[in-house]
Amino acid sequence: MTTAVRTTVPDTAGGGAGDTSPRRRARRYEALSGYLFVAPAVVLFLVMGVYTVGYGFALSFATWNGFTPDWTWVGLDNYADLLWRDPIYAPRVRHAALNTLWVMVAVPTLTVAVSFPLAVLLNQAKRMQSVLRSVYFVPYVTTGIAVFFAWQYILQPDGAINTLLDGLGLGSLAQPQGWLGNPHTALPTIIVVTVWSSVPVSMLLYLTGLQGIDRSVLEAAQLDGAGWWRTNASVVWPLLRPITAIVVLLNLRESLQGFQTFLVMTNGGPGDHTNVLGLEAYRLAFLKNLSPTLGLSSALGWILFAVALILALINLRALRSKT
Repeated sequence: MTTAVRTTVPDTAGGGAGDTSPRRRARRYEALSGYLFVAPAVVLFLVMGVYTVGYGFALSFATWNGFTPDWTWVGLDNYADLLWRDPIYAPRVRHAALNTLWVMVAVPTLTVAVSFPLAVLLNQAKRMQSVLRSVYFVPYVTTGIAVFFAWQYILQPDGAINTLLDGLGLGSLAQPQGWLGNPHTALPTIIVVTVWSSVPVSMLLYLTGLQGIDRSVLEAAQLDGAGWWRTNASVVWPLLRPITAIVVLLNLRESLQGFQTFLVMTNGGPGDHTNVLGLEAYRLAFLKNLSPTLGLSSALGWILFAVALILALINLRALRSKT
């Protein structure tokens, strides 16, 4: 005859409801402290993020001027008016979309074309690399409204650019109306200014990637007879393709949604030659003298968001297929 012996093991793992061990209390206190520290950020995100996004999305289906107590629900009419139906807004949006397309093509392309060679040269500099890095980064740390006003003075009819061209004997290239006053040069000029402000961050990203490349790979290419150009074109450039994808994506997003440069330097002029979609959304929201166009502005903003999301997915897909 056997006798079963039962032993009771105390729950020291902290799973019991009545566990009040010091270790358990310390964990609860630590968790509570964490929640209290995170709570302000969560509340701020819910108010400034989720609420405003949801509010803006709902507003895109209504007409409102921001002051009347009630909205007027119109369904998808705002989207239809912007895209094809309204004889006033649809042509303006299409013209702004064309200008935005030019900016989206030119800014990422020129930024990559300038920042990658600069990063390669800076990475190979033997002396004063820190000084040169700081100099190249100056446009980023000084960019802002003041810099855009400074560019306005430089590009005026009697500004530094025209004066320099006259001094070099190239007065025929000077713009009597100013570089921002000529319809043919205004948009390319703003594109150049945008690229100037985008190059520092892109160059820094490329420089970080260059310093992470295994030196043995470059030495093997040189042992195989590859020169400076062939090494950078056939070895370095493919290795930095993920960084190029990031640079292109960041500049596409800024080109699609950014409007501060255009607002400060030209306000869309001359005429509408520098009007872009971001600036058009700003005008619909704040510059219509109490007209009920906040819904149109919100709808245009969501159209821009949809385009940005599609571009990001395409970029991500292309990046995965190459890596």
